[in-house]
Amino acid sequence: MSDMRFTIIGIVLVFTGFLILGVFGHEYQAATFESNEFGTCYEYSDDSPPSKINCSFKIFDQTVFFGIVMGFIGAGIISLVKGVKGDWDNKVKPEDMTGPSRNQNENTDESKKD
Repeated sequence: MSDMRFTIIGIVLVFTGFLILGVFGHEYQAATFESNEFGTCYEYSDDSPPSKINCSFKIFDQTVFFGIVMGFIGAGIISLVKGVKGDWDNKVKPEDMTGPSRNQNENTDESKKD
C-alpha cells in the first residue's frame, strides 16, 4: 500500500516544476546562446532599447532559475518514491481507527463481555 500524502505532494511538486519551466523558462533560454555565439549579452525591455550587460549575470540568473525548477522536480520525485515505498497508511493503531468497521468491532467486543 502506498502513502497517499507523499504521492499527491510529489505529483503537485513535479507538475509545479514543469509549469514554472514552461511559463517562465523562455526568458532564460538566450543567455547561453548569446554568450557562446556573440560574447556579449543584452538586457531587453519593452520601453527602452537593448542595453549591454555582463554575460555572467545573465547566466547566473539562468542557473538559479534552473536550480529552483530542478529543486521542485527533484523534491517531487523523492516524494513520489517515498509515497510508493511508504507504509504509513498501514501503521494505524486499532484505537485510532474510525469508520464502519471500527464501530462493528466495538459492538462485537461489548456483546462478548455480556
